[in-house]
Amino acid sequence: MKSMFFSKSFVFLIISLLLASAHVYSQTFETKVDSILQHKFQPDEPGGVFLVAKDGQPVYRKAFGKANVELNVDMKPEDVFEIGSMTKQFTAIAILMLMEEGKLKLDDDITRFIPDYPTHGKTITIHQLLTHTSGIKDYTHMKSIGSIARKNLSPKELVDFFKNEPMDFEPGEKFQYDNSGYVLLGYIIELVSGMGYEDFIEKNIFQKVGMNHSCYASDREIIKNRAYGYQRHGDKLYNKRHISFNITYAAGSLMSTVDDLLKWQEALNHNLLVSQTTIDLAFTNYTLSNGEKINYGYGWHLKTINGMPDREHGGSIFGFKSMAVYIPEKDIYVVGLTNCDCNSPTQVTRDIASLAAKYF
Repeated sequence: MKSMFFSKSFVFLIISLLLASAHVYSQTFETKVDSILQHKFQPDEPGGVFLVAKDGQPVYRKAFGKANVELNVDMKPEDVFEIGSMTKQFTAIAILMLMEEGKLKLDDDITRFIPDYPTHGKTITIHQLLTHTSGIKDYTHMKSIGSIARKNLSPKELVDFFKNEPMDFEPGEKFQYDNSGYVLLGYIIELVSGMGYEDFIEKNIFQKVGMNHSCYASDREIIKNRAYGYQRHGDKLYNKRHISFNITYAAGSLMSTVDDLLKWQEALNHNLLVSQTTIDLAFTNYTLSNGEKINYGYGWHLKTINGMPDREHGGSIFGFKSMAVYIPEKDIYVVGLTNCDCNSPTQVTRDIASLAAKYF
């Protein structure tokens, strides 16, 4: 009986030590992430929110700095940010959803949907729009972009703004990041579905996934827990410059939270929106016409962290920056959202993902 007592005590001791060790291990990870982010964000300046999830569960979730500098409002983990080009993930998945419904094919020429689009005798496919290999000029790089930046153009009017520009290269010849391609994809979503882009994303993605704090951006609507955007010029901080969200449209006009973006990642992981075969298309490293890999799928950059393949994308729009990294091998998701476009979360998000991959 005595030996059994010591055996149980020994087992209890080992379990206690393991639990204590796990607690310290977790604390160490938290402390290291805190150190990275506290160095980047000052308490009295615009800040950010960061979340780390392992196996779909948050292991780190904190806010830094101010959500509103003028009113001295601290940032909260629940705050809502403009996510800029992370919008492209949602546009890409919306296209894949329509593909599964048989309403379009990825090798369709865009003139099937926009007959008057001048392709200069070339075939430009939906696939090439998704992969930034179409050769269409990026309208955000046009000198005349300032003339429309604050106008509430319709999708057709926005397409008309850039459609007559000369091609930058032959379709499929190069990878060149291109917002025009995702504007065209948004317009095609509207033409094929019969719904506005905003309504399509809200009904078919946000509502289905339970992303209750995500929306198409607006400067006029009251959005609970909105983080206000800032820009810095020299040493001075300013409220963000106004731009019409009809101009950034399907390439960059969504708002979200770190919690909703984790729901988004989980929806992708569990095939809530499209089948596994279809989602694999988004995460395929495609090639140019010469066979060269582009390290991009549909709406995601495909890179590596600690030698492991990852899927990542950032976003930048006046007053805000965003970044998210997913490491499939470890089921680790890291997302960072900031409310000053002077303070990019890109590198720190990758650094935190690298750190998480070593800990978990």
